[in-house]
Amino acid sequence: MTHRFDPTSLREYDIRGVVGKTLSTDDARAIGRTFATIVRRAGGTRVAVGRDGRISSPAMETALVEGLLASGVDVIRTGMGPTPQLYWAEAELEVDGGIQITGSHNPAEYNGFKMVLQHLPFFGEDIQKLGRMAAEGDWEEGQGEVADADIVDDYVGRLMAGYSGGAYRIGWDAGNGAAGPVIEKLTKLLPGEHHLLFTEVDGNFPNHHPDPTEEKNLVHLKALVAEKGLDFGVAFDGDGDRIGAIDGKGRVIWGDQILSILAEPVLRELPGATIIADVKASQALYDRIAELGGQPLMWKTGHSLIKTKMKETHAPLAGEMSGHIFFAHEFYGFDDAQYAAVRLIRAVHMIGKSMNEIKDAMPVMVNTPEMRFQVDESRKFAVIDEVLDRLETEGADVNRTDGARVTTPDGWWLLRASNTQDVLVARAEAKDQAALDRLLAQIDAQLAASGLERGPQAGH
Repeated sequence: MTHRFDPTSLREYDIRGVVGKTLSTDDARAIGRTFATIVRRAGGTRVAVGRDGRISSPAMETALVEGLLASGVDVIRTGMGPTPQLYWAEAELEVDGGIQITGSHNPAEYNGFKMVLQHLPFFGEDIQKLGRMAAEGDWEEGQGEVADADIVDDYVGRLMAGYSGGAYRIGWDAGNGAAGPVIEKLTKLLPGEHHLLFTEVDGNFPNHHPDPTEEKNLVHLKALVAEKGLDFGVAFDGDGDRIGAIDGKGRVIWGDQILSILAEPVLRELPGATIIADVKASQALYDRIAELGGQPLMWKTGHSLIKTKMKETHAPLAGEMSGHIFFAHEFYGFDDAQYAAVRLIRAVHMIGKSMNEIKDAMPVMVNTPEMRFQVDESRKFAVIDEVLDRLETEGADVNRTDGARVTTPDGWWLLRASNTQDVLVARAEAKDQAALDRLLAQIDAQLAASGLERGPQAGH
C-alpha cells in the first residue's frame, strides 16, 4: 500500500485542504499510518488525537485513528476542543505525540491536521518527509488500542491555575469555533461579569468567519461591548489558537498591541527577558519592550518558527501580528488563545488602568492592513532576493530576518514571501498618511522593478 497526497495540502506548518477536493479520509488514514510509524521509530507508543467543530472532523478523526492503530500506536481521543487543548494533552498526558484535526480559521469546506511530536512542533521538512514515506508505503504494521479521555475540565483548570486578576465586565466571541465549550466553562470560574457570543460549535460558521484579525469579523463583539458598556472584548479563531481584542470603545487592539500589554507584567517579574515578535509587528511594540526593560527580538512569521526560536532564546513570551500568543512564562510555550485571554485580564489588572486608558496611551501609527499579491511560486523567493540586492546597492537600512523590512525616517515597510501560499505579503507603517504614501511608493517601485504590481486590493 502506498498513498499520494495532493501536493498543495502538505504545507509549511500543517496539512490542510478542501475536503473532497484536496483532502480526503484516505489522506487522514495515510497520515495516521505515517505519523504512527514516525512515533514508533522515535521510540514512542501513544498519540493523543483531538478535533475541531467542523462538519468533516468526525469522519477525518475515524480515518486518522484507524491509520494510527494499524501502524501499532495506541490512541487517546481527547474529543472536540480547541487546538491548544490538544497541545496541553500532548504536554501533560503520557503520550509521545499529538494530532489535532482542524481547518484553523479557513472557511467551512476546509480541514487539516496540526501535529506535535515529543513536545516539539512537527513542520516544514517533517511534513515533506511524511509525504514521501506515505508515497513509498513505508509503514510499520501493528494493532494499537484506542481509549477516550475527557480532559476539558482539567484543561480549563490549568488555564485558571494561579489566577490573580481583577473582576471585569468582558465580552467573549467564540465565533462558533471549537473554543466555545472551553470559554463557557472558563467564564464560570473567572470573577467579573461575562457576556458570551456564538459559543455553540457550528462548523457552518453561521454568524461570521472565525478570524479575529479581520476587523469585519469583530462587528458583533463591538455591538455587544457598546450595548452593555463592557470594559473590553476578546475573540477567537476557529480552533482557538489565535486571539483578537477590542477595548471598551470598540477600538481594535491588534496582535502586536496585545503583546505589548502582556509583556508588562512578564518584564516586571523577569527584567531583561527576551520578548519575540514577528517581522510584521509595529516598531512601537519593539520600542515598548525596550522601554519596559526587555530585549525585543524580531523573528520570522510562523508559529512553528517562533516556538523553535523561543526554546533557543529562553524567551518567556512571544507573539505574532496574527494573534498567536506564546507563553513559556508559567506555561508550556505553545500558542493558546484561551490562556492569552486569561493573561490579558491579569495584565490589565496589574497595570492598574482601564483597557481604554491603556489603548489611549499607545502611539498612534498609520499603517496598512496586510497587502497580498499573487506571484508565480517559482518567482516568489526570487523577487525578494532581487529586492534585497537592489536595497543593498542603495545602502538602505534593511532587516533580512524574513524578507525585507526597510526602515526610513518615514517609518518602515515590509515585503516577504508567504510560507503557505503563492503570494507576496507587504505592510507599511508611518507617523502620518503622507509618510505612509511615500513608503507605499517605495514598495510599488520595488515590485515594478521586478515586473510585478500591487493588485486591486491596494489602498487602505
